[in-house]
Amino acid sequence: MKSIVYTQTGDPSVLQLVESELPEPAPGEVRVRIVVSGVNPTDWKARRGSAPGQSLPFPEVVPNLDAGGVVDAVGAGVDGLAVGDRVWTYLASYQRLRGGTAQEFTVLPASRVVPLPAGASFELGASLGVPAMTAHRALTVDEDGPARLSPGALDGKVVLVAGGAGAVGHAAIQLAKWAGATVITTVSGQEKAKLVAAAGADHVVNYREPGAAEAIRAIAPDGVDVVVEVAAEHNLDLDLAVLRSRGVIVIYANDGGSGFSLDVRANMGLNARYQFVMVYTVGTVALDAAAADITAAVADGAMPVGDDAGLPLHRFPLERTADAHAAVESGVVGKVLVDIS
Repeated sequence: MKSIVYTQTGDPSVLQLVESELPEPAPGEVRVRIVVSGVNPTDWKARRGSAPGQSLPFPEVVPNLDAGGVVDAVGAGVDGLAVGDRVWTYLASYQRLRGGTAQEFTVLPASRVVPLPAGASFELGASLGVPAMTAHRALTVDEDGPARLSPGALDGKVVLVAGGAGAVGHAAIQLAKWAGATVITTVSGQEKAKLVAAAGADHVVNYREPGAAEAIRAIAPDGVDVVVEVAAEHNLDLDLAVLRSRGVIVIYANDGGSGFSLDVRANMGLNARYQFVMVYTVGTVALDAAAADITAAVADGAMPVGDDAGLPLHRFPLERTADAHAAVESGVVGKVLVDIS
């Protein structure tokens, strides 16, 4: 079978197309034929490493965490999955020798393979994983909010999604709307405003224009309940200006920043909470809940992708996985996918 691998950290040129042996599932595992692989920022960051010459977790790494595909073989002791099932995967390459989805087949623990609802495309399946699970976690950590998402779970809540045109922001808008929240999102210009409106945001505010905080407060006089934050350092003042008392700022990235300090008095007065999110370490309870709720949202038709849904798709064949990584690394707007079969 064909696989993309790298044996050292570096730029996209370290990705190589090779022939690999077809893996066999052990007990508790399934083999998935990958149809579409999704590329996330965490995939290129893992590939590039924090410094030249950084050691890898395995001598040879297959990149990419997410995919849509078909169960091809089932190991002993697996329940709920059968050969021929259409599925989506998450955390495929995490702590797994050759587990990534940039290849024709991969073997994963059954817990990381989720049935894909009827009618949902493989490109949608490949677009879930990291973005949707990050968004789910962000929307379920408010101490006054729900631990699970379903229609009506966020009724009466106001969610502010910073950078809603990104993949996580897009998923956060869709999940919050599905669960009944009023969704405000901030963008940098008109093109991204069109995307977040297509995703379902109720209100769009240009954070570069004067009066952004006042515009948000006009929509939510009592403040927003949850901020889903992609650029914490740059947006901190705005977030504090619009956060309700006991609200939570959920930080899943700090784009363009290196660190920040907090005004203790301002945060104490708000009883503000900060929640950092990284899907690798949220724990199995949170992952299982996210997988179940996201699948329910997909079954309800609440998480479409593509131009009409506000998340343009950029597609590459397997042999151009390096170009796919380069596109994500350059900050292309939308979702980057690798077509495998």
